[in-house]
Amino acid sequence: MCRWAAYTGTPIFLEDIVSRPGHSLIHQSQCASECKSAINADGFGLAWYGEREEPGLFRDILPAWSDPNLRSLTAQVKSHLFLAHVRASTGTATSRNNCHPFAVGRWSFMHNGQIGGYDGLRRDAEMLIPDQLYAHRKGATDSEALFLIALGEGLDDDPKGALERATARMEALSREKGTGPHVRMTVAFSDGKRLYAARYATDDKAPTLYHRWSETRVGRAVVSEPLETGECWEAVPPGSFCTFDGEAVTVEPFAPDCLARAA
Repeated sequence: MCRWAAYTGTPIFLEDIVSRPGHSLIHQSQCASECKSAINADGFGLAWYGEREEPGLFRDILPAWSDPNLRSLTAQVKSHLFLAHVRASTGTATSRNNCHPFAVGRWSFMHNGQIGGYDGLRRDAEMLIPDQLYAHRKGATDSEALFLIALGEGLDDDPKGALERATARMEALSREKGTGPHVRMTVAFSDGKRLYAARYATDDKAPTLYHRWSETRVGRAVVSEPLETGECWEAVPPGSFCTFDGEAVTVEPFAPDCLARAA
């Protein structure tokens, strides 16, 4: 399982999330405490929004703790909205194209989890990506496929519904041709204006997800694991879809299993 963190609010240096906290994302890449694998060494990535509509993107295959370029970049770049990810592969190769976040146009997307038995249904999953989006398929992960399927399902107009439908289609494939657990996931994605996140699993082991508003920073962090001890972090319940818009948080039910079973 991977670890990730996202932020939205008043612009801050990326290092305030990625490297400076006591349990920062870089620290989690070596010592994660709330997932099966404590080590997340199969690459890392950043997507951040600035003056342009499309996000900046920096990804590499080195472990996050060993890349001096990552520390230098996060110490200099400020952003009002960014996504950061450290990867623990669930089977696909360690390559730059398989590192999160993924970006298409103004959208960025990252994922933690798995689609059960993906190796046996990968060809079918590829067929779910619309022709007009297939040119954006650069890697081999279930995560990127889920993102592109969600774009095809109408992410621009209906973020929650599009992700729900895309997840349902992947879940239905896993139920037909894969293995359990069919889906375990947390995702975060953004259009540069709002930050969205979801937590879901077909069993009782959904990956962890938390968020916290900081009055000091005037912004919100959304994370796989709390960044500091002794702080008040709010856990997102399984089966939830969250919209973060300024200080406002909307939490709605997220139930792709109902669609998958009906398929």
